[in-house]
Amino acid sequence: MHKTSSRLLALLSLLQTHRDWSGEDLAERLDVTSRTVRRDMDRLRELGYPITTVKGPAGGYRLEAGTDLPPLLFDDGQAVALTVALQTAAVGTAVAEDAARALATLRQVMPPRLRHRIDQLRVTAVQPPAATGDTPQATAQLLMDLSRVIHAREELRFDYAPGANASADDPRRVEPHHLVAWRHHWYLVAWDLPREDWRTFRVDRIRPRTPTGPRFTPRELPGGDVSAFVTGRFRGNDGTTTDWPCQGEVILRLPAADVVPFAQDGIVEELDAHHCRLVLGSWSWTGLATAIGRFDTGIEVIGPPQLATAFRELAARYARAARIPQADAAGDGRAGEA
Repeated sequence: MHKTSSRLLALLSLLQTHRDWSGEDLAERLDVTSRTVRRDMDRLRELGYPITTVKGPAGGYRLEAGTDLPPLLFDDGQAVALTVALQTAAVGTAVAEDAARALATLRQVMPPRLRHRIDQLRVTAVQPPAATGDTPQATAQLLMDLSRVIHAREELRFDYAPGANASADDPRRVEPHHLVAWRHHWYLVAWDLPREDWRTFRVDRIRPRTPTGPRFTPRELPGGDVSAFVTGRFRGNDGTTTDWPCQGEVILRLPAADVVPFAQDGIVEELDAHHCRLVLGSWSWTGLATAIGRFDTGIEVIGPPQLATAFRELAARYARAARIPQADAAGDGRAGEA
């Protein structure tokens, strides 16, 4: 049986995971009697937690949202999860400093045992280097402003610079739908009213105009899933599928273990100790051929024909770039063999 303090913490964790709990279920989970559960509920109410009794045949309890902040209680797993999230989720963003301050604040109110445990947890999230001339990250205030407009379902007007060195277009007018994070950048998913199509906008390149426009009835996002939609758009399709527009299959003269670390989201199948099959996708056939060519080994194209054509076009392009006529290059090869 739990001690009173640890049992209260376990009870509070259970109340936060479900809307309603019956007294019998809580007693069974905590290995106590229903009478003990009732006493513990009274103790939590005294600490400021708004717990109401649910009427019904079996009765039960519900943790409501309170107006005052009661003492924060975290079990070991929650403390570790918060530490990892605050150390990694905000890296390279405008809220990184706020996340660091939040972690410092939580550490101060944790008991010595938990504080010692999270002090031993050192996680470093490495942000990819920014492109030359890249724009600053979106500010926390801008994210909050966009979130408010999305929640209010109001049309948004803003100036937008599509590239680091590009000038702003005419003001855009959209129906904002979602804020998403993709590879350390925030994006706004919205219905572009003049263009009558879905668009994704880098948030750090948005400069909102005021006032906002009229309210609107949200449209249904293609596919219904914002994660799949954004993934599909960045892979060059219409957002209704996450598949790459171009996908090919080859056999590489390399062990599968040497290919897997660099195959990204490709599928690698081991054929023998020195060969493997690779199925990979890209936004174009030329891009796909280039991605496969970086393995620097013998390649056998299984299909489709467009991939083989892309390899031939790249070979001719590279030969011209090297300023070696293909006929002479072939002759040199024969002479060397002789």
